[in-house]
Amino acid sequence: MELVHRRCAGLDVHKEEVVAGVRVVERGRLEQVTERFGTTTQELLRLGDWLEGWRIRDVVMEATGVYWKPVWHILEERFALVLVNARDARNRPGRKSDVSDAAWLAELLAFGLIRGSFVPPEPIQQVRDLTRARTQLVHRIGQGTLRVQKVLEDANIKIAGVVTDLLGASGRAILHALIEGETDPERLLARTTGRLKAPRERLLAGLYGRVTDHHRFLLGFHLGQIESDEAFLATIQTEIARVLEPFRRQFERLITIPGVSTTVATILIGEIGVDMSRFPSDGHLVSWAGLCPRMDESAGRRRSTRIRPGNPWLKTALVQSAWAAVRVKDSYLRSQFLRLRARRGPKKAIIAVAASILTAVFHMLSHDLPYHDLGAAHLDRLDKTRTARRLVRRLEHLGYSVNLTEAA
Repeated sequence: MELVHRRCAGLDVHKEEVVAGVRVVERGRLEQVTERFGTTTQELLRLGDWLEGWRIRDVVMEATGVYWKPVWHILEERFALVLVNARDARNRPGRKSDVSDAAWLAELLAFGLIRGSFVPPEPIQQVRDLTRARTQLVHRIGQGTLRVQKVLEDANIKIAGVVTDLLGASGRAILHALIEGETDPERLLARTTGRLKAPRERLLAGLYGRVTDHHRFLLGFHLGQIESDEAFLATIQTEIARVLEPFRRQFERLITIPGVSTTVATILIGEIGVDMSRFPSDGHLVSWAGLCPRMDESAGRRRSTRIRPGNPWLKTALVQSAWAAVRVKDSYLRSQFLRLRARRGPKKAIIAVAASILTAVFHMLSHDLPYHDLGAAHLDRLDKTRTARRLVRRLEHLGYSVNLTEAA
């Protein structure tokens, strides 16, 4: 096996300790040294000095929770760092220890057996942190809304089925009135904007319930949490707009893709960045995102075609974007979905559409190109012969005899 790096090091990172293993091959002799360091800033700086003392340039570490991040930030300007998924660098069975893990990582790096993880630059990491925090806040607001609905059902207030948006202007007005102690259905209905579509009799019947002080306390508690999260959400949105400004050109192009909203566009930039040179091809990016079938073959048989695990933040946003894209009429993405749904079902079809969106994103960011829709008839033009055979078979099934003649 060819030796790629004669001088390298592996770091086994923990919460309170970093075990560093140096591997040096010089004049045909192998030397391995291990040292332990703390995770404070002073200790990490001492780790960098120790590695430089060994004239180390290439360093590999495992992605362990968030503990690898401060190590990366302090060492990235001094060394060529490689971050590896712990799943891809498992030690040999029966040889598991902190010292052996550090030596094993260094050995894998020395022979080029490490597949590095994608670590975006600092500005992209800031966008990523903010978009993930925004997603978590939106999820918390949704959970809070469900808790409010649960309290209303316990009080037998049946407005969840007649008020489309419980947190809209009318819904909030009713909730605040209930918290203040109002129970008369007529007065509760008078608090609304008057634009509810449900019949007045149904609204009055739904607003008549048994609301106790306990229900009012819970409604006030949950609604207060929701409004606090919404205030933080507005602050995060402002901060996202600020850190996204250097990537405004790419952002404006991404939102021209069918189904890609401003929220999805910021998630795309935060999760994959704007520099596509990190991915050798669009297929590598699709695989990294977990939008392609896994490789699971034995004895010439495919055992599974389930999609492989990937970035959950990116995958979720792309699937949601794909469902929106397939509603756009006369578009390539809708045509692709309809053709695949007939043969493979809606779940696999929507994953294929999400992969197509990510493929378009790769080429748009790689070559600085605008989005160009191929059109609903693109797949038919791509394989005219197959389409003709399919239509002939369908006509013959209906009882017709068909002879095809090329048009002049």
